[in-house]
This record gives sequence, C-alpha cells and structure tokens, in this order.
Amino acid sequence: QVQLVESGGGLVQAGGSLRLSCAASGRTFMIDTVGWFRQAPGKEREFVASIRWHTDSTYYADSVKARFTISKDNAANTVYLQTNSLKPEDTAVYYCAAANRFGPVARVTTTNYNYWGQGAQVTVSS
Repeated sequence: QVQLVESGGGLVQAGGSLRLSCAASGRTFMIDTVGWFRQAPGKEREFVASIRWHTDSTYYADSVKARFTISKDNAANTVYLQTNSLKPEDTAVYYCAAANRFGPVARVTTTNYNYWGQGAQVTVSS
C-alpha cells in the first residue's frame, strides 16, 4: 500500500503563490505516476497535473499550464505543485493521487489512480 499526505494549502490573495507538497510513504516502489487533482464546491474533481515517478515526464491541464509546475524529490518521496499567479477560480481542495500501473503520464481521470491523499484546501481571495 501507499500512503499520501498533502500539505501547504492555505489562504492567498489573487496573484499570489503557494507550494503544495505530497509526501508518499509505504510501498513507494509501486508508484508509476503521481497526479494532482482539485475539487471546488459543487463541482467534480478535475485533473491539474501529473508526473512520472521514475522520469521527468509531466503533463498539465490547459487551465493551469504556465502557472503551475509539478516536480518531485525522489529521495524525499515527495511531489510538489508550485502554484503561481493564483486566481479565485483556483480555489478548491487539492488532492494528490498515485497510480501503481504502468501507463502514460497524461492520466487525467480519477479512475487511473489507486491511492489518494486527504486533500489540502487552497483559497484564493479576490
């Protein structure tokens, strides 16, 4: 099993930045891809970005491309999501998820992922 814990959420003004962290533990050797998703009140959970655990391949949703950056530190078993130029519409609970099956980095649906963290609230004020 793999356990995921997000941190780094908070309240920020529009135009500001936050760095979210996703710390993995347990059988991390099983991880193939880590993704970030977000869910705003009353909306479905949507894909944000993903990264292959053993390579530098990344993939982004169009809505965050050029503003968000996903990265990882394998030695620390941690994946980061740097969020810049935040907008009020970025307000959501942000979740990290891990997939343990080999596949493309562009995995944008929740069913592609086997393990989920508890989420971190990001609130962007206007």
